[in-house]
Amino acid sequence: MLYAVLGLTSVRFSVSPEAEWWLAPLIGALTGLATAATGVFAIPAVPYLGALNLDKEDMIQALGLSFTISTIALAAALTAGGAFALGDVGLSTAALAPALLGMAAGGALRGRFSEQTFRRVFFGGLLVLGAHLASRAVL
Repeated sequence: MLYAVLGLTSVRFSVSPEAEWWLAPLIGALTGLATAATGVFAIPAVPYLGALNLDKEDMIQALGLSFTISTIALAAALTAGGAFALGDVGLSTAALAPALLGMAAGGALRGRFSEQTFRRVFFGGLLVLGAHLASRAVL
């Protein structure tokens, strides 16, 4: 939620190209640790990708790649640990339909947004998601 609030302000983080070669593997390892511990793979990957100052299309592509790889790694870890049963595949596959519809709608809307509006919607969405997760943790 803090990252989303900062993103909605004028605060901008930046990673220099010179730092990317050593920072990227570190962020990847930290994201892997956070994912293994919590099942959430947004932190610190999303703030790091945001600090690369990518345009909206490159940002979406980088996030999609990061989330895809993280999802595959999480599924492999859950399977290896015996926490992912074959019976779960049906429900997981069924959940893809609304996700794919949302992706299609988001892709159509993204083309109509300016960079500034895209940032507001992106960080606003992260804020809502963070608030939802925080409220669930309290309950």
